[in-house]
Amino acid sequence: MNAHSSAAGRLLHLVIDARFTRTDHHDGISRYGASLMEAVAPYARVTMLISDERQLALLPDLPFVLITSPLSPRELFVAGQINVLEPDLVFCPMQTMGSWGKKYPLVLTLHDLIYYEHPAPPGFLPAPIRVLWRLYHKAYWPQRLLLNRADVVATISRTTQALMEKHSLTRKPIRIVGNAPQGSRVPRDPAVAPEKTLVYMGSFMPYKNVETLIAGMAELKDFTLHLLSRVNPARRAELEAQIPAGASVVFHNGVTDEEYDALLLRATALVTLSKAEGYGLPLVEAMALGTPVVVADTDIFREVGGTAAGYVPADSSSEFAAAVRDLAEPGVWEERSTASVAQAATFSWDASARELLAIAEELVAAKAATSS
Repeated sequence: MNAHSSAAGRLLHLVIDARFTRTDHHDGISRYGASLMEAVAPYARVTMLISDERQLALLPDLPFVLITSPLSPRELFVAGQINVLEPDLVFCPMQTMGSWGKKYPLVLTLHDLIYYEHPAPPGFLPAPIRVLWRLYHKAYWPQRLLLNRADVVATISRTTQALMEKHSLTRKPIRIVGNAPQGSRVPRDPAVAPEKTLVYMGSFMPYKNVETLIAGMAELKDFTLHLLSRVNPARRAELEAQIPAGASVVFHNGVTDEEYDALLLRATALVTLSKAEGYGLPLVEAMALGTPVVVADTDIFREVGGTAAGYVPADSSSEFAAAVRDLAEPGVWEERSTASVAQAATFSWDASARELLAIAEELVAAKAATSS
């Protein structure tokens, strides 16, 4: 397959929905969409769909079209605004994009099934949307209705793909357009001893299980746990009340990408005992810099961390602390640092871009065959 052009010898025109991009800082889906667009751009003609010009600050410098918000009632008929662009493929990093009247192949994305097991919605959503969120995740049939509108369904990991197949979430082909670390990340020197610091990057929703990390610091009083993400005052007060006496836990309430990397490059490990993830991007970001990871023993973390990660039961604060201590054994940290870099290299945005282009080629060819 020629990844650069369609069967007709021209550049493919991919329209990618960037309306889920944040306007202040990236979250997981926002960063995923922006990274994929940047990676695809050298191989195809890309047009971004935005709903707020402030989103451009976090997006690559590519052509864009301003259309209605994905939360608008007009979303049902958004295809009418997209058809005029004559795309070869439309890719949405979510599964909620309207499709009524579409004249193009459509790829919708399901990142994970976390909220079927942990139905509490993200707090930044409007109250009516949060109510619908909870109702939506009470059964699988609404998800099937959404996904079956696509020509191909994308997901970001083999773990999520297997869960989708287990629950028969779609009749359409499921392809992996994976996540990956950002940019070219220069790993640290494994011969330089790390600081006695631990880094957590992620939200503070209950399933993230930050409480167990904090409890584990009772046995790691010579370490400092850095909690990097933004946290609302009520949740912060709740977690601060659980810090063991004498333990060191620092709330950063948000960091820049540069600050994040700087902390990772000094730390003993990135840590997370999250009970559910679609991928676990912080793992691969840390490993790409040569920082070992200590994580919950889950299928998705096994997929991402491979043999480089340290795995512990999600609810065991003592085993978490022991795994951190193990990194201080002679030669262990250096070995794990080197293995982490090798494991992170198995994920790349270029590979994801080429997979999306392969999907586009196949759907364009199928459409041409149907038309002829």
